[in-house]
Amino acid sequence: MRGVGWLAFVLLIGGVNSLPAQEGGPSVPLARLMPMPAAVKVESGRLGLDKSFRVGIANYRDARLERAIRRMLVRLEAQTGTAFARDYLKDAAQATLVVEVRGAGEAVQSIAEDESYSLKINSRQAVLEANTVVGALRGLETLLQLVESDPDGYYISLADIEDKPRFAWRGLLIDVCRHWEPVEVIKRNLDAMAAVKLNVLHWHLSEDQGFRVESKSFPKLQELGSDGHYYTQEQVREVVAYARDRGIRVVPEFDMPGHATSWMVAYPQYASAPGPYEIIREFGVFPATFDPTREATFKFIDRFIGKMAKLFPDAYWHIGGDEVMGKQWNENPKIQEFKKRRGFKTNEELQAYFNQRLNRILRKHGKKMVGWDEILHPDLPKDVVVQSWRGQESLGKGAKQGYYGILSAGYYLDGMQTSAAMYAVDPLPAGNGLSPEEAARVLGGEICMWGELITPENIDSRLWPRTAAIAERLWSPREVNNVGEMYRRLDATSLFLEQAGAKHIAGPDRMLRQLAETDDIEPLRELLRLVEPLSLGQRQSASRANQLTPLTELADIALPDAPGRHEVMQMVDELLGDAPGNAARAKLETEFRRWRELREQLDAMAKDAPRVRAADAAMVALVDLAAAGDEALAYLARGEKAPKEWLDAKLALVQQAGRPKGLLRLAVVPAMRRLIEAAGEMSRL
Repeated sequence: MRGVGWLAFVLLIGGVNSLPAQEGGPSVPLARLMPMPAAVKVESGRLGLDKSFRVGIANYRDARLERAIRRMLVRLEAQTGTAFARDYLKDAAQATLVVEVRGAGEAVQSIAEDESYSLKINSRQAVLEANTVVGALRGLETLLQLVESDPDGYYISLADIEDKPRFAWRGLLIDVCRHWEPVEVIKRNLDAMAAVKLNVLHWHLSEDQGFRVESKSFPKLQELGSDGHYYTQEQVREVVAYARDRGIRVVPEFDMPGHATSWMVAYPQYASAPGPYEIIREFGVFPATFDPTREATFKFIDRFIGKMAKLFPDAYWHIGGDEVMGKQWNENPKIQEFKKRRGFKTNEELQAYFNQRLNRILRKHGKKMVGWDEILHPDLPKDVVVQSWRGQESLGKGAKQGYYGILSAGYYLDGMQTSAAMYAVDPLPAGNGLSPEEAARVLGGEICMWGELITPENIDSRLWPRTAAIAERLWSPREVNNVGEMYRRLDATSLFLEQAGAKHIAGPDRMLRQLAETDDIEPLRELLRLVEPLSLGQRQSASRANQLTPLTELADIALPDAPGRHEVMQMVDELLGDAPGNAARAKLETEFRRWRELREQLDAMAKDAPRVRAADAAMVALVDLAAAGDEALAYLARGEKAPKEWLDAKLALVQQAGRPKGLLRLAVVPAMRRLIEAAGEMSRL
C-alpha cells in the first residue's frame, strides 16, 4: 500500500505488518512514528504550520506542562524555521493545538503513572488529551513525529491516535563508573529517552572502578573513590528534576555486597578482608565484598542510604547484588564461623541474609529493593523487583514465584547486536507459559549501556538509534514486529533523535576528524558504513582495554548495526526477488567497485594518518568479497549454476571474512553469503 497520506488507514493491534513502504508516492506519516502507537487512524489532508500556529491549554496546567510545551515549540521552530508565539491563547478553542490535561498526575512518578493520551488532528486543529501531565508529554513527542513538509511548506499529518504503553517500566541503564559521563551527557540522553517514550533512567553509580556521587556523611567515598569525577548533590538534584520534567524516573544503583572496591578504598573497615584497597583499572569481577556478619556494616549502610534517599525520590533503589565472587567470604574464618552458626551452607544463603538486612534498611527509608538475578531467594518479600540479565527463563521463574521482574537479557548494547536482534527480544513473548497474574508481574525491560568501552564522545552512537527499536518493543503492542518496517522508521527516528539533542550522528564525524587529522573524512565515513565494532567480550579477548585505554580508535568509532549491513542485503534481495533485472545487478556492481576504490583511498589516507591502518585487514577481506560478488553476479546473469568447487571456496572465503578483522568485523558478510549461495543454487531459484 503506497501513499497512505492520501487515504484512510487504520492501524490497530495486529495491523502493523501491513505498514506501507516509503518509496514512491507521497510521504507516509506512519513511517515517522516510533514507538508505534497502540491505535492509529491516518487520513488525507493536512494541518498547516505557519506563523498563525498557537497553543491553548484547557483544564489543568502547571509549570511542568508549560515547560514541556515550550520545549516542543523550540524544536518545532528549529525544524520549520518559523517563529511561533510563545504565549497561550485564553480561548483554547481558537488554538491550533489544544492541550487538555485532567490533572497533574503523581507527585513522585511511579510505575502506576497514567501515560496514556489521545491525539486528534483535523485540518483546523490538533487536540491532545491526557489524564496526566506525563501522558501529555508522550503525546507531544508523537505530535512532533507527525510533522512533514512538501513544496507547499510544513504541516502535521491528520491522524486519530489512542495510545498507551504496553509496559510500565521502560528503562535505560547508564554506567558512569567504569568511564565517567558528565552531567551534560546524561541530560542530552534524557532528552533522547523522552523522545522515544522511555521512562526510567537506571543510574549505575558505584562500581569497582569508581564511586560517582558526593556523600556528605562519608566524604572519603568521592575523595578517594572517584578520581575527582563525581556528581555533587546539587547536580544529582538537577538531573532528577531534569528527568522528572520529561516524565522519566531516576533509579540509583549502588552495588553491594560485591562490585564494591570503590567503597572499600574509602572505608576498608567494612570489607570482608583487610585493606588497603585501590581503585581497579581493569574490567571484570573482583574480590572486594562487604562483610555481612558485622553490625557496623549495616549501620554504615543504613546511614548512607538514609542520607542518599533524600536525593532520589523514586520508590525504588537498586542494590546490584550480582557476581559476588565469595573469595573473601571463603577465606575469612570469622565469616565461616558465622555461616556455621547460622546454618548457612552456601554463600548464596549468606548473601540472602545480607539482602534481608538490606531490604529492612531500604524499607525504613521508604524504598523498595531492585537487584539483579542473583538476589532472587524465597526469603525475600514479594515486592522486590528482580532485574534479569540471565534471560527470559529466569524472568519467568521469578514471576512464577511471585516476584516482580524487568528484562535486560537481550538488551545489552555492548554486545553490539543489531537493532533487529534486540527488537526480537520480548519480555512477554507469545507462548510464554505465564498465567495472566504471573505475566502482570513482568513490569517491562531495561536497556543496558555498560561503560567499559564508552566515553562521552562515543556513548551516543552506541546508544542510538538502536535503543529506539527496543523502546518500541517496550511501548508498542507485541504485534508491532515487522523488522523491515522497523528499519524504515528507525532511519527517520534517528534524525528525530538528533533534533532532540542526541549526538550519535555528529559524534563519529568529530572522532574521525581527530583520528585522520583532516576534515576530508568521506572515505572513513564509507568505511563506517561497512564495518562494525566487536562485542565487548570479543574486544577484550583480542586486545584487553582498561579504564586508562584511550578509546579513540576506529573500533571505538565504528557503528553497531552499520547501515551497509541492511543496504547491501536489500540490493541482494532485490536481485533475487520475483523480478530480478539489470538495475539490481548494476547496483551491486557499483557497490563492489566502491569497495575496491575505498581500499585505495584508505591506503592513501594512512600515509598521513597511521591509525587508519587498523582497517587494513577488513579492507583486504572486503576486496576479496567484492571479487567473489562479481563472479556470483556473472553466474546469475548467465543463468548458470556455479560449480560446487567454486561455491565451496567462496563460502570458505565468506566464513573467513566473518571472523574479527583486528577490532572490527565486516557488516556485509550475511548479504554476501546469501548472494554466493544463490549463485550455487540456480536450479532451486
